[in-house]
Amino acid sequence: MNKVSAGLAIICFSTTVLAAPTNRSLREECSEFSQGEMRECLAKKADESQQALTRAENYAVGALTQWNEDDKYIRAAKANLAKSNKAFARYREAQCGFFRSLGGGAIGNALEIRRFACVAELNGNRAEQLHDAASELHTK
Repeated sequence: MNKVSAGLAIICFSTTVLAAPTNRSLREECSEFSQGEMRECLAKKADESQQALTRAENYAVGALTQWNEDDKYIRAAKANLAKSNKAFARYREAQCGFFRSLGGGAIGNALEIRRFACVAELNGNRAEQLHDAASELHTK
C-alpha cells in the first residue's frame, strides 16, 4: 500500500512538473495580452514555477529521508542538495539578468517580460531535474 501511494504521488507530481515550458513558449502563451497584461501573465507563471520548484525541493528532501541508504550518505546528499539549491538560485539570477539585458534599450515591461519568462523556464527545468533524481532513489 505504501508503494502504491508513493507511486500515485509520483504520477500526480509528474503531471504538474514534467515537460517544463520553454522561455519562448511561455512568452507566446501570454502574448495575446497587452504588454502590461503580458508582464502580469508571466509574473504569475514565474510565481507558479517557484511554487512547483519548492514542491520539488520538498519532494527531494522527503525522498532522501526515506532513502534506503546509510545515514551518513543521506546527510551528505541533503547537504549537497541544499548547496545545489543555493547555487541554482544564484545561477538563475545571473542568467535571467543576462536574458533581461538582451532586451537592449527596451524599458519597463519589455525587460521584465524577458526576465519572468526566464525565471519560469529555469524553475520548471530545475523542478523536473529534482523530481527525476529523487524518483530514482530506492526507499526503505
